[in-house]
Order: sequence, then C-alpha cells, then structure tokens
Amino acid sequence: MPKLIDSLGHLMENPWELIAKDAALEVVQQSAAKLVLVPGKLWNAEKAALLSTGKTFGVWLDSNETAELVKADLATLPLIALNFPTFMDGRSYSTAGVLRQQLDYTGEIRAIGDVLRDQLFFMKRCGFNTFDLKDSVKLEDAQKALHDFTATYAATVEDPVPLFRRRA
Repeated sequence: MPKLIDSLGHLMENPWELIAKDAALEVVQQSAAKLVLVPGKLWNAEKAALLSTGKTFGVWLDSNETAELVKADLATLPLIALNFPTFMDGRSYSTAGVLRQQLDYTGEIRAIGDVLRDQLFFMKRCGFNTFDLKDSVKLEDAQKALHDFTATYAATVEDPVPLFRRRA
C-alpha cells in the first residue's frame, strides 16, 4: 500500500490512481477511479477526451519535463506530481520552485518515485506539500525528517528571506 504523508507529517489516504507513463487513453477511460493522475504528455495530447470522462485529473511530470507543459492548465489542476526517477535526479526540485514562485501554482505538489527520508525536508522547502514514499521508508522516520532542522540559511519557496536578512 502506498505511503503518503503531507508536509506536516500527517498520514493520508491516497485516492489518486497513477497512470503509467506509456499508457494509452483507453487505460484511463476504462479505469473505475474518479481521481486520476495522468502523465503530462497524455494530458496534452488527449485533454478533451480525458475531460469528457467526467473524472477529476491531476498531471504528473517526469524529471525531464518542465512546468511549461501544464502552464495553461494550472488553474484547473488540483494536483501536480513531480517524479524522482532516482534519488540522484534533482530536476523536480526546480520544477516545484518554478510552479510555486514563477507560475503561482497554489494546488498540491506531490513528490513521487524514488522519494526517500533524507529528501523530505528540502522538498518541503521547495514547495512540495505531499510525499508518496517508497515502501522501504519508515513512516516514523519520514515524519521526523520534515523537522530535521530548526533554522535554514538559504531562501526557498517556504521562506523566501535568507537567514542573514531575518537576523538583521
């Protein structure tokens, strides 16, 4: 069962069905799920057909895709998930920052993929507010990770004022 927590460390149910990257429109149409998380390319290619199903859609972007892919639809998307194919691929941190700071996206940004305990504190600072954890991650450790540090130096989405300005 997927493990999902929010940026405060609360456990959450995950009502969203994640559609595979290479799935066809028919997979979504045949799904019984009401909340569906589709790949960005499928969303852009089949938006009208998807919306005609009456389901609610979120979009997930792979690490090599930018926020520009969904820019026109941000007002109607309640969830954008950003994939971390490996823990070493940090491009989705930047995408989260662009969504929050440049495109003013206020909906849910979820980290999916290879999401590990040690990344959670910084993911939260970059604008993520839910985390779909790998099965190997202990929930108690993940909840603690969101509060690993009491002070931060750099400016981020969470606190745009750097420490030296906060102390002045």
